[in-house]
Amino acid sequence: MAKSENTHTIHSHEDIDLENEFGAHNYKPIPVVISRGEGVHVWDTDGKVYYDFLSAYSALNQGHRHPRLLEVARGQLEKLTLTSRAFYNDKLGLAEQFLAETFGYDKTLMMNSGAEAVETALKLARRWGYDMKGIPDNKAVIIAAAHNFHGRTLGTISFSTDKSSRGGFGPFLPGVEIVNYNDTAGLEKALQSPNICAFLVEPIQGEAGVIVPDGGYLTKVRELCTKYNVLMVADEIQTGLGRTGKMLCCDYEDVHPDVLILGKALSGGFLPVSAVLCNDDIMLNIKPGEHGSTFGGNPMAAVLCVEAIKIIVEEKLSENAYELGFYFRERMNAINSPVIKEVRGKGLFNAIQFNFPEESGKAYQLCIALKDNGLLSKDTHGNTIRFAPPLIITKEQLEECCDLIEKTILAFSY
Repeated sequence: MAKSENTHTIHSHEDIDLENEFGAHNYKPIPVVISRGEGVHVWDTDGKVYYDFLSAYSALNQGHRHPRLLEVARGQLEKLTLTSRAFYNDKLGLAEQFLAETFGYDKTLMMNSGAEAVETALKLARRWGYDMKGIPDNKAVIIAAAHNFHGRTLGTISFSTDKSSRGGFGPFLPGVEIVNYNDTAGLEKALQSPNICAFLVEPIQGEAGVIVPDGGYLTKVRELCTKYNVLMVADEIQTGLGRTGKMLCCDYEDVHPDVLILGKALSGGFLPVSAVLCNDDIMLNIKPGEHGSTFGGNPMAAVLCVEAIKIIVEEKLSENAYELGFYFRERMNAINSPVIKEVRGKGLFNAIQFNFPEESGKAYQLCIALKDNGLLSKDTHGNTIRFAPPLIITKEQLEECCDLIEKTILAFSY
């Protein structure tokens, strides 16, 4: 494990107090104040070192401050950071071409946050429905899967079934229908309406607790969307870019979505960068002035996203995630504890669900115990903990982390 260090001038509790006093209370972080990161490790303000097993919800697939990303960021910082889309810049077209050719689409539309990219995909789907499918004005419907997570905007929470996401924020976006995840029979029934323009789906539901659908689910979704002339929109913001052991999670079934949404690791953790990819018959229905973003496609984002993907390919991070994922799940399944209900995941996108009530808060408490033992992760839904280290992690490091997790689970007071 990396060595501890201490260069901070105030105590960590003061940093936490400042956030509590002057920041919004819309998060419940693990009580650790991080001041530096490198590779698979982070350091708190007291100098203690930890393994990062959340990777900023998979935004850090390439690890903290990857040296290649630092180099291109510094180089671009010395030249140009922003023009807005009122003008062309000399980096965006190259990035759009690289993304389109890498993932097999005609066009790329770059945005910033993942939620913005989902909103962009929703607009593209509706416009395609009106202009290409012939859905009557203001009648388009988009289907999503129950227990999804696509963002926190009013539009994206209109697709949510999570009470904590929706409570007190209505009224919601019309033209939304929900079907059960991993239920192709229910999806086919819903798709028979002529006003359906798209099905928005995560290949693995991350926030829901790393819920992995049955094999063949995505293939059947692709077949049904084609059959009923509906766009398959894949939200690969968390599952994409090597996280699950393939460049895209859809690649496990050789499925090519009509619309692909990317984000998070698209910049390797340096900037909010997202992208929506699709072909001309979808993308070109939106005309100048109908959608945009001041920062979307800025030159810094453009150079970072190209390098971020090159790192995944050239350093074989997808392959590393694929191989080490099997080892991780094998080790977790071997833990002799009655509180473990299920271990699930693909690649290095994994979760352990425990046998205690969601409202107990014990998963959060267990995350604090993991933190005390030198590993950072985060709970979801009160009884599940996600484990998603940077994809650069080595077998030796993962073995050490599995030892830490096992020790913590076996010693925890339930």
